[in-house]
Amino acid sequence: MRKSFYIAALGALGLTLASLGTPKNNVTKPLASTSAAYADTLTWKVLAQIDYKKKPTKDYPEGVMFPVINPTLKAKQGRPIVMSGFVIPIDEKSYALSKNVFASCFFCGKAGPESIVGIKLKNNGQKFKTDQYVTLQGTFRYNDTDVEDWIYHIENAVVVKK
Repeated sequence: MRKSFYIAALGALGLTLASLGTPKNNVTKPLASTSAAYADTLTWKVLAQIDYKKKPTKDYPEGVMFPVINPTLKAKQGRPIVMSGFVIPIDEKSYALSKNVFASCFFCGKAGPESIVGIKLKNNGQKFKTDQYVTLQGTFRYNDTDVEDWIYHIENAVVVKK
């Protein structure tokens, strides 16, 4: 009797396990474009790897410090990237992404110009709060010729995480 009970219990367990089938992986894989963009995530540490070279210009004959962009960033020119930081308002319509909050950004003397990235939003009407932490996806562009402009830019930027 006891042996029959164990055999019946094992049989029931076997049927239960067989009905479950093989476990399926329910994790949704990211789209190729999403995973490629996240593979190209830029960090503030990479942006900080920059040198400067003094050169005279028409407006500044005594010389101005021009950025010398590192090869890693040169390879990302015009490519999709993802980057996170604090939003800093520049005027009513323009924003920048900063490594630091407004009180510690380079305007206040706590960092260099490489710690901020100009943002050109795909949706120009979008509004942000000062120091709002966001993750943006867009096209990376560096500037090593115009000292009146940001060194780094994210163009066609969209918010992927608030």
